Amino acid sequence: MNHIPMQNKKVTVSVIGASGYSGAELVKLLMKHPGVVIEELYAHTQAGKHFTELYPSIPCDKVFQTYSGQTNSDIYFLALPHGEALQLVPGIVAAGKKVIDLSGDFRLKSTAEHKHFYGGDKSAEDVLQYGMPELFRDEITGSTAISNPGCYATSIILGLAPLFRGGMAGLEVESVNVTAISGISGAGRSAKLELSFSEMSGNMRAYKVGKHQHTPEIMQTLGTSATNPSFRFVFTPVIAPYVRGIYSALNVRLASPVAMEPIRELYASFYADAPFVRLRDGVTEVSHVAYTNFCDVSLAFENDGSLVIITAIDNLVKGAAGQAVQNMNLMLDFDETTALL
Repeated sequence: MNHIPMQNKKVTVSVIGASGYSGAELVKLLMKHPGVVIEELYAHTQAGKHFTELYPSIPCDKVFQTYSGQTNSDIYFLALPHGEALQLVPGIVAAGKKVIDLSGDFRLKSTAEHKHFYGGDKSAEDVLQYGMPELFRDEITGSTAISNPGCYATSIILGLAPLFRGGMAGLEVESVNVTAISGISGAGRSAKLELSFSEMSGNMRAYKVGKHQHTPEIMQTLGTSATNPSFRFVFTPVIAPYVRGIYSALNVRLASPVAMEPIRELYASFYADAPFVRLRDGVTEVSHVAYTNFCDVSLAFENDGSLVIITAIDNLVKGAAGQAVQNMNLMLDFDETTALL
């Protein structure tokens, strides 16, 4: 674990896009952090309003400001709609400030995949260090700018990473079929008719089937690509009538049978130094991780020899703001768990 540095003054932080769900979750976590102080909160459409007008349960006395290129803080979090951070991050980095971006703007190395899945252009240089501490702790520690992982991607990658990055001899994945269920907060705070209570109560539906923007991020992190995959990957995202949490069921077909005990040992070893990944003996549930930065993982075998992995995260914490604070802790040499336990 990293130690909390001896500092004469707290690190100043600002959040751009602080009025959305992920931004508000960031504010709540940062207010608990002993090593930082919130300097400014920026929100375009909510500028001039007090934070507590939108989130009365969070006792923050800040007023939303309009962001126009300010670079006074030590570190900036960006929680903006996809496409907007591309215009802002270069200027912040050029000013010598640290950045953690929660959008998908800087995740993908392939510009073609970015255009296909996000619908916009970017240059090949628009890539930041991918901020998944369980896989890239050393790289994050030495970075000044981080691209925070997506929520679905976090739940799926953490479920699969030991199989692809754990170095187990003779282990080969032929296919992965994922059904991942998200609470409504995953769609953001903007009002949408199809996400209203009357539309979603007692209802579930799949969406973006075959073209979800987290697909190339998942494949890239597992060492392959969405356009030329080394294994068959099917991802069906589903939205359900609860507020927060992602529940992912990953059905993995292996090229040859593997006993359960070596798989359990592989996962236990891979996540031995990961404070926010918990291997569950029984099947995990969303309620086990809600309002926490944990990712819970359950393992089982089907009768046909395929591996079943169940993961659960809170999409607003481990899937967004919590993981961003975890990355900040590593970047600033705080204990990784600070403000998250």
